[in-house]
Amino acid sequence: MNASPTHPARRLWHHLEMLHAVVYFDRSVTEALQGLGLKGFWMSYFAGRAAPLGAVGPGPVEATFYNFAPGLVRRAIPDAWRFAEPVAVLDARSTAAAASLRRLVPGIEAEAARIVPLLSSAVRQARPDGRTLFAANQQLPLPQDPVAALWQCATSLREHRGDGHVALLVAHDLSGVECHQLIVASTQVGDDDLRSARGWSDQEWDAAKAALARRGLLEADGSPTAAGSELHEELERRTDELAWQPFADGLTEAGADLLPLLVEPLAGQVRSSGIFPFPNPIGLPEPTT
Repeated sequence: MNASPTHPARRLWHHLEMLHAVVYFDRSVTEALQGLGLKGFWMSYFAGRAAPLGAVGPGPVEATFYNFAPGLVRRAIPDAWRFAEPVAVLDARSTAAAASLRRLVPGIEAEAARIVPLLSSAVRQARPDGRTLFAANQQLPLPQDPVAALWQCATSLREHRGDGHVALLVAHDLSGVECHQLIVASTQVGDDDLRSARGWSDQEWDAAKAALARRGLLEADGSPTAAGSELHEELERRTDELAWQPFADGLTEAGADLLPLLVEPLAGQVRSSGIFPFPNPIGLPEPTT
C-alpha cells in the first residue's frame, strides 16, 4: 500500500506499520503462536490476523485478506482452530508483539503511555462501515499493558487502511492476484518474491498479468502503461485520503501534529534493528530520510 509521502496518512502508516509488522518478521512471535499448537508460519499468520473475526472458515479470510491464493489460506484455515481457539491466539499474538517491541525499542513503555491515548481516540472514531477486518479489531478490548495497547492500536489502524484499499481495488475491478501486477510494475517488490509470498501459481500469475495487459494497464514486458501508472497513483492517493478519517475525526489539530513526532522515533528504532528486509512483501518502503 505505497502512497504519496506528502500525505499525513501516508506518514503515519509508514511509522505504525513498522510497529505492527514485527509480528511478521520477528520469529519469536511466530514461535509464540506455534507454542499453542499452530503449524508453521502461514497457519500462524492466517490464524493471528483472522482471530479477531472468530473461528471463521476460509471464505471470510480469503475475502478480507483479499490478495492471497485460496489454496494457501485453505491449508491453514479452518484447521488452525482445531489447535488453538481465537481468544488464545489473540492473547499470544498481542503478548509476543509487545515483548518484541520492548526488545527492539528500549524505553517504549514510557512512550506508549503518551501515544496510546491519541491512537485509541483515532481507533474509536474510525468508521467501520464496510471494513470487516478493522471492525473486528476495533471491538477488541484494549490491553492494559501499554505496549500491547500501542501494538493493537497500530494494528487496528493498519487494518482500517487495508480495508479501504481493498474497497478501492474492488471498485476498479482488480482481483486479488491482479492487484499484485500493478505493485510489481510500479515498485521495487520482486515478481517471484511476491508471487510465492501470496501462494499463486505461475499460471495464475501469468494469467493476471495478461488480463491487465488486455486492459491496457501493462505493457507486454510487464511494465506499466501510462494508464497503469495513473491507476496505481490514483489507488494510493485515494487510500491515503480514506485512511485519514480516523485521525481527522479522532484527534485535535495539535494531536494530529504531535502523533507522528511521537511514533517516528519508535519506528526508526525498529527499522534500525534490521528486522525488516527492503523491499518486502507487505509493501513497506524503505524511508528516504
